[in-house]
Amino acid sequence: MVSAALKSAPASAGVEIAIRDVSHSFDLEGAPLPVLENVSLTAARGEFVALLGPSGCGKSTLLRLVAGLEPPTKGEVAADGQRISGPDPSRVVVFQDPTLFPWRNVRDNVSLGLEAQGLLKTSGARIDATLRLVGLENFAKAFPHQLSGGMAQRVALARALVNDPELLILDEPLGKLDSLTRLSMQGEIVNLWRRAGFTALLVTHDIEEALLMATRVVVFSARPASIKADIRIDKPYPRHRDDPDLVARRREILTLLGLDASW
Repeated sequence: MVSAALKSAPASAGVEIAIRDVSHSFDLEGAPLPVLENVSLTAARGEFVALLGPSGCGKSTLLRLVAGLEPPTKGEVAADGQRISGPDPSRVVVFQDPTLFPWRNVRDNVSLGLEAQGLLKTSGARIDATLRLVGLENFAKAFPHQLSGGMAQRVALARALVNDPELLILDEPLGKLDSLTRLSMQGEIVNLWRRAGFTALLVTHDIEEALLMATRVVVFSARPASIKADIRIDKPYPRHRDDPDLVARRREILTLLGLDASW
């Protein structure tokens, strides 16, 4: 049965991600530093999964493995049943810092991936449509120093979305924004996901953000990270932070993280 949260998303646009018995460690002065421990997780096509856990527990490392930026020490990460062995344009990462090129205007920053693939000459309409999608059609010729933080992050989203990704990987993309811009961007990302139907993986430290945006919230332990809980949020959009069910879920997650006595 498809959850109410997923009914408006095109079912075929996303990709299924399967993380199977993944452990990972880094070499620290010749000694292994365990970061992930026996993590198994599946994200269905078109699902929006948020990853929560203590700072430094390994959530962003897991996103790097899914993106194909490095292989796991143990286990397997697969997209639609095919082992991920490297980066692919169908899996796009949006980081906390927009990392825009200051010498390129908005349109040229958005077109960077298409340019790298040799598709720039045939993709003008696609770029324009993506700028409209994120509300930046009137800022195509603006440069990064002329943009607010929220606008710069929308450019980063457009740069990802112009590639028609099957998987959008969001590594704390709103962490540096002010609270009002962050609230607005949360809604914008959800609307883009519902419209396009890609699969989304979000790392965030904000429990409310995860509850407002995701169809599932996966809670990790401290490093080396293992999964403590996998919580389905079967609520329609838009969601409201004072919804009693979400307030109860927030308390549940705080308890899992050992922070319930502090709030």
